[in-house]
Amino acid sequence: MVAFESLRIRYSDQYEAYARWWQPASPRGAVLYLHGIQSHGLWFEASASRLAEAGFAVLLPDRRGSGRNDADRGHLPSAKRLLADLADCLNEIHVRTGFTRAHLVGVSWGGKLALAFFRYLPGRVASLTLVAPGLYPKVDLPFHQKLKVVWSVITRSSTPLAVPLQAPELFTANPGRQAFIRSDSLALHHVTSGFLLASRRLDRIAHGAARSHGQCPLRLVLAEHDRIIDNHKTRDFVRGLHWPQRDIVEYQGAHHTLEFEPDPEPYFRDLVAWIASQPAEGLLAVSLSTNDHS
Repeated sequence: MVAFESLRIRYSDQYEAYARWWQPASPRGAVLYLHGIQSHGLWFEASASRLAEAGFAVLLPDRRGSGRNDADRGHLPSAKRLLADLADCLNEIHVRTGFTRAHLVGVSWGGKLALAFFRYLPGRVASLTLVAPGLYPKVDLPFHQKLKVVWSVITRSSTPLAVPLQAPELFTANPGRQAFIRSDSLALHHVTSGFLLASRRLDRIAHGAARSHGQCPLRLVLAEHDRIIDNHKTRDFVRGLHWPQRDIVEYQGAHHTLEFEPDPEPYFRDLVAWIASQPAEGLLAVSLSTNDHS
């Protein structure tokens, strides 16, 4: 596998986030890889490495407040601030490679984030790969937790709220990977009401894609036995998009985290082939300045 470099990215509000960076000798394009709500970059090193072996520079950041980032654990200031973080990540890719656009790969909650970012800065996205995206979750907060969120907003409380994804069996049927999730000390198990409000805002932005006419190539990747997202609603949403380039792939017998299947090779191979089939990136000299949206 192509080795990655561990680095820290300083965002435009001065927050420093850990990231994994793969850079082949002569990259053919770049990928910005977005993990899910509970996961972090370690979960997706294998697929990121496969993309790097195929010639793509890959940036896989731990989202602010998650993974190796201890500052503001489980918190997001706003949806716009998180979208600005991704713009900062693309600026980092540009500085390191010269590429002005990147292919976005978003897994689970990160798939919702990837689609929302495309609506925020469409000119910076070469293609979208939404892997079991959290657009229509089956798993939701129980009613009493929703009341806690409302109360936290009213009182401006920082009381942590449990992420409703505590069972490893929701992610995979692979016993070895269930054990990994169960012992993962970096997984995010609690978030703030600010995080949940930002997540709701991202829902609205992402769902707004149904009213737009996107030109970005999009692939939806589904797992047949997904217990976290609603495949039927997600498939209908993507089929209803007014986008000329979109397709849907479903892996039979698979569970939510395709990376953790007993044999993830078909998924890895298809992921690489799909992104490699997209037009090569040009090295354009453009202004990459972004506003602070915190």
